[in-house]
Amino acid sequence: MDYPQQVGGLSVAARLDRLPMTSLHKRFTAIMALGTFFEIYELFLSGVLATTLKKTFTLHGLELSLVLASAFVGAFIGAVVIGRMADRVGRRSAYMLTLSLYSAATLACAFAPNVWTLVLFRFIAGIGLGGELPVTDSFLGDILPPERRGRYAAWAFTAAYLAVPVVGYLGMTLVGTTPLGIAGWRWMFGFGALGAVLTFLARRGLPESPRWLESVGRSKEADAITARLEAAAQQEGWTPPASEPVTAAASAPVQKLPITSLFREPFTRRTILMAILWVLAPVGYYGFSSLATLALAAKGFTVSSSLTYLTFSFIGYPLGSFLSVLVMDKYERKWILCAAFTAMALTGMAYGNATTTAAIIISGFCFTMVANVMSNAGHIYQLEQYPTGVRTTATGWLYSLSRLSTAAAPFYLIPLLDSYGAAAVFTLVAVVMLAAAFAMTFGVKTTGLSVDAIADPNTQISPEVSARSTALPLSTPETP
Repeated sequence: MDYPQQVGGLSVAARLDRLPMTSLHKRFTAIMALGTFFEIYELFLSGVLATTLKKTFTLHGLELSLVLASAFVGAFIGAVVIGRMADRVGRRSAYMLTLSLYSAATLACAFAPNVWTLVLFRFIAGIGLGGELPVTDSFLGDILPPERRGRYAAWAFTAAYLAVPVVGYLGMTLVGTTPLGIAGWRWMFGFGALGAVLTFLARRGLPESPRWLESVGRSKEADAITARLEAAAQQEGWTPPASEPVTAAASAPVQKLPITSLFREPFTRRTILMAILWVLAPVGYYGFSSLATLALAAKGFTVSSSLTYLTFSFIGYPLGSFLSVLVMDKYERKWILCAAFTAMALTGMAYGNATTTAAIIISGFCFTMVANVMSNAGHIYQLEQYPTGVRTTATGWLYSLSRLSTAAAPFYLIPLLDSYGAAAVFTLVAVVMLAAAFAMTFGVKTTGLSVDAIADPNTQISPEVSARSTALPLSTPETP
């Protein structure tokens, strides 16, 4: 078994943790954000086009549910399979696979001649999408310094969620038009495919995760990438300590963990709580994006006015993501999640009962804003729960539950909407969000701590990293 590469007694993981945030970190974060932009674009596309596709293909309840659910069923498979692959072959290789699948299938959606072809290619695109977010989360968790991990991961998602108002704007301007004789909704799929190709080219410049390389014994490669980050930090004024003690991580062999470790201590409680998070959160998060226009149509609003109101509501997504940047490293992640879920319950109820233009736009905007605080906190909290060797596997398996939950949502939310109206739908959403808020109170504390220290409370880290990690009044990682 290989041992971690050491510099001054430190493993690669410990060397990464002691670094300040550099321009190179920011560049890698921006590249990750670009890919996530087009994933978010695709995930919200079906909700924006729901009423249009319903009219174009004369869809009934079951068929519409299949169109809305197909990408998320594919994403479930992608999250499980590609998440595990990323822990075996590397984060970077997994990126390229996700983007290839997504771009090809999304382009095919633009030329779909019938609803069943559209469902098929949405499913294939979903496989690529399913692997994207777990791999992105893991890469950011692997490479970002502990004291800035929450802030810059939130920045990445903030940039990515600009895709949501872009989807709304394109829907408002293209739906109902035929540029060059091609239906506007087909152009919207084509835009997503083009973006994926551009992202594929940009991500060729990404390195492999040095923390992952170290975990699989590829020490020389891990050392080279870490040295590159250290050189960038020194060019920007950082000076490494003259001497540092050997850490526990540096003196022990790399351990390869099986999937079954997710259900052993100290991870059992975390696995249960994260499963609860990803099953319940999509009921509100994607329930809103998928049903917002249908809910307004049920209240008698036209397709055009519904898309206009939705576009204004969608502005809340990037603004909420920006709000998360301001709070992510100041407060415990689990309490941010609790507060955001509670706010989603209240604003969702307001949207479901809104009847005036002002009430619809304001409540919709507030819902999407707090929903993205929840989403960013959830992603960051997830990437902090497990050690490097199973981080993407765990994230993929657990996040796949969100895809199943999202895929299932149209099959019970649309009948509920048709039978009892928007108020009943968002009452259910509120109850589920409050249940999620309660569950998160049992989570572990993570803010400001090394991912290795969170994964193993007995891990020793260097004094410099420890000093930064304890700048906040936190208790031990496993304290609820």
